Amino acid sequence: MTASARSAHARAATRFPVVTHLADRMVSVNIFDSATRLAAQSFLTAVPLLFVVGAYAPPPVRHQLITSVRTVFGVTGAADAQLVQALSPTTGSLRQATGVVGGLMVLLSATAVSRALQRLCKRAWEIPRAGTRIAPWRWLAWLVLWLAALLVQGPMRDGFGVGAWLGIPITLVGLTGLWWWTQHLLLGGLVGWKPLLPGAVITAVAVTALSVTARLYLPRALNQALSEYGSLGPVFILLSWLIVVCVAVAISISAGAVVAQEPAPARRLGSPPPVRGRAAHR
Repeated sequence: MTASARSAHARAATRFPVVTHLADRMVSVNIFDSATRLAAQSFLTAVPLLFVVGAYAPPPVRHQLITSVRTVFGVTGAADAQLVQALSPTTGSLRQATGVVGGLMVLLSATAVSRALQRLCKRAWEIPRAGTRIAPWRWLAWLVLWLAALLVQGPMRDGFGVGAWLGIPITLVGLTGLWWWTQHLLLGGLVGWKPLLPGAVITAVAVTALSVTARLYLPRALNQALSEYGSLGPVFILLSWLIVVCVAVAISISAGAVVAQEPAPARRLGSPPPVRGRAAHR
């Protein structure tokens, strides 16, 4: 059975090389495990950060964040009221409860998302752990830029007042640049800019498509879960949606690496050879 499986794999690699290489990369990346870890870290980071922003951010920033979250997820009704309440405390009690030290600890622990995404990118590009230390400041820089990107999502999705017909292309271009920079930053420049472009484009298309569908599903699901199960109901909905998004991100980054390392694109992009190519040259 093992010999038969190897023979079938060899035939598939000859007939459908890209598909076979992508399947092999998915296995090596451990897509669902990596995506689940990334989703869990994102959720555990997002909730404390909401409280920190609500406690310390000036009112214009809080208002812009509410507008962006409302625009991205299409939040309405009871879920929207909960969002406004979380980010608009009426007294200083939230700031006192959070504290400066607590806020700094939340920001530092939030870099766990950066580290999880960094591991995903390194696995997708088959970069070994040994001898590839990357400066920790990159984790914090990634977090700060993504928080800034979240603040401008509302105006971008609305096309800066023109409409969704312009907002969606602008969002697609913006997310392409963001994921392009994300890979380069978290990989510490171990892979050049050009090879990272296919993964950035694929990821941006996948995330943009999911964000459009989220506006059709999430508002009703969040309000229904809130009415039936209370404040804990939306937790399951948001975590499930995050897992779907992170699976799409993991697949897209891995697919981009595979495409960039195929012979024809690799010659144009200057991509590093895959592990199987490195082994063949030894």
